[in-house]
Amino acid sequence: METEKTENGILEHWTPEEVKEAFARDEIVLIDVRTPQEFSFERIDGALLAPMQAFKPNHLPGQSEKRIVFHCGSGVRSSKVAKQYLESGVDRVAHMKGGFGAWKAAGFEYTGTDMATGAPVKKKESTG
Repeated sequence: METEKTENGILEHWTPEEVKEAFARDEIVLIDVRTPQEFSFERIDGALLAPMQAFKPNHLPGQSEKRIVFHCGSGVRSSKVAKQYLESGVDRVAHMKGGFGAWKAAGFEYTGTDMATGAPVKKKESTG
């Protein structure tokens, strides 16, 4: 994990591997900040949705029980939201660098949409 010191606190940049491992151990809350449309099309199972356009840091739970890790499609929006969360008075938070694209590129399972039926389907990208 890389860390970045901002004027408001520490922003951690987690790899998809680190996120997957911590999520599997139930140590983090994974929050997807993409749009509801993006989330409904494909998502990481168990991630919560808090779209960037409606993000309110004061509505999030604290991190005393589990760490919060934000993610988006590429890591840009989640980094912005994480910095906004730091501005609200939290001293440390994380986001997944590379976002959902990096998660899929790593070959990790996610729920997508079967385009023929519109039904949810488990997917995994081929790593090569």
